[in-house]
Amino acid sequence: MVTSQQLYFAIGIPMLFNAALLGLAVTLFSAKFDAIDKRFDDMRDLWRAELRRVEEVLDARLKHIEERG
Repeated sequence: MVTSQQLYFAIGIPMLFNAALLGLAVTLFSAKFDAIDKRFDDMRDLWRAELRRVEEVLDARLKHIEERG
């Protein structure tokens, strides 16, 4: 015969285990998404720096053309 306490353990322990695993999975996925976000931020900064450099080169060339003309 199963006592009430055994029934509570039989139901409660797997529920707590699943909750702990779910919490761990959420934490790991969150860390992965944070890393991905950082990589996208780094790429955005790189593109902005490159575009700024291209803009400076084009401005210098345009200034040179205007001075010659």
